[in-house]
Amino acid sequence: MPIIIKNAQDIEFMRISCKLAAEVLDYIEPYVQPGITTLELDKLCHDYIVNVQQAYPSPLNYKPNPKGPAFPNSICTSINSEICHGIPNEKALKDGDIINLDITVYKNGYHGDTSRTFLVGHKVSPQARRLVQITYEAMWLGIQQVKPGNYLGDIGHAIQTHAENHAYSVVQEFCGHGIGKGFHEEPQVLHYGRAKTGPKLEAGMIFTIEPMINQGKRHVRFSSNGWTALAKDRSLSAQFEHTILVTATGYEVLTVSPKMPTVPEFI
Repeated sequence: MPIIIKNAQDIEFMRISCKLAAEVLDYIEPYVQPGITTLELDKLCHDYIVNVQQAYPSPLNYKPNPKGPAFPNSICTSINSEICHGIPNEKALKDGDIINLDITVYKNGYHGDTSRTFLVGHKVSPQARRLVQITYEAMWLGIQQVKPGNYLGDIGHAIQTHAENHAYSVVQEFCGHGIGKGFHEEPQVLHYGRAKTGPKLEAGMIFTIEPMINQGKRHVRFSSNGWTALAKDRSLSAQFEHTILVTATGYEVLTVSPKMPTVPEFI
């Protein structure tokens, strides 16, 4: 499938959906505390998206593989060594956990997608805090590469270089993606690779940048639930995600919000 270049109307609708997705992360942040279950977080987000935002949670019943199970919940909740696509359940968060909440909101026929890794409580180890910070920086270094004339490979190269400079590894089984009327569109946005490779960036492209960075080795194992990916060596994994518009002169981050982590000083 070709990469879809969004027109002015597409972009305005995408701004709305992306703002809503980011708003959900800001809404849920104070609830991410020791003792709450991921199922409770899921219900809070679901009710907020449906009742307050008058929108739909894109992951709910999403079934990309006809032979696989549909995703059963409204958000993805990935804890500690879970890389992505964690399914909410009755297990309570513990002081010292890290958890990624991945939110996608469907409104007016368009999807907005974002995720954030949260520190749970006050006992998060310095090693876990460092992983989360470096992952956030890596995402922003990838975002910095976005401008017309640059290549998709420039994004992945910047992310991989920063992660590996800090002795971390980039998960290669999952990638960013185009987004718009479709939840997952072209192009695939790899978070590793060589500069000056892949498709050239053009104004009007919209895609996610969402690196998953492991504290240990990059290798993945899959849960029997048909969705959740975990670090094979059981090391911690962190992720952040923004949806990005390529503009005539650079980029616009469509999923910014007032309570998102402070943008790194080098941006």
